[in-house]
Amino acid sequence: MKLLHIDSSALGGYSVSRQLTADIVAELKLQTPDVEISYRDLAGQPLPHWTPVSDASDPVAIVGNEVMDEFLAADIVVIGAPMYNFGVTSSLKAWIDRILVAGKTFQYTANGPEGLAGGKRVIIASSRGGLYGKDTAAAAMDFQEPYLRAAFGFIGIGDVEFVRAEGVAFGDEQKAAAIQSARDSIGTLVAKAA
Repeated sequence: MKLLHIDSSALGGYSVSRQLTADIVAELKLQTPDVEISYRDLAGQPLPHWTPVSDASDPVAIVGNEVMDEFLAADIVVIGAPMYNFGVTSSLKAWIDRILVAGKTFQYTANGPEGLAGGKRVIIASSRGGLYGKDTAAAAMDFQEPYLRAAFGFIGIGDVEFVRAEGVAFGDEQKAAAIQSARDSIGTLVAKAA
């Protein structure tokens, strides 16, 4: 089994989503010791934002192909996706722009778009400063989770699961409780994914 581990938080060692992706990957490795892990840090080595490239030898085209190859080779993709200003980080958006490619991960048909990347498992570690769950006043401002579900669904991946730490900006006690709650859900989620 091949696992692609993606982090996108700019907070380095202070990042909640990075802590959670590390925990998810460690649990997956514990349950599947022979898993092959590839890692990409989108904040540490940001991708250039998408632009049309006609020359296959252009460095932007080369890195785009590398990103696509990593993604296509993976059976499980673990993504650290902190909420920045109600959505995903621009570095994660730049990565998604590299994997939503006609003819590679989706195709247009007479009946509309058809995803070609099905069969993968996507686990997203989401960290949010506020509370954006469906029963909260801020739920309508959550453009992170619906966007990620839509983007992966578009390419045929309907099984997108979330590990959430919400309210991490509400003080140290709430942050610790949110992280612990997220960590408590990892074992069950990974057992399902393994």
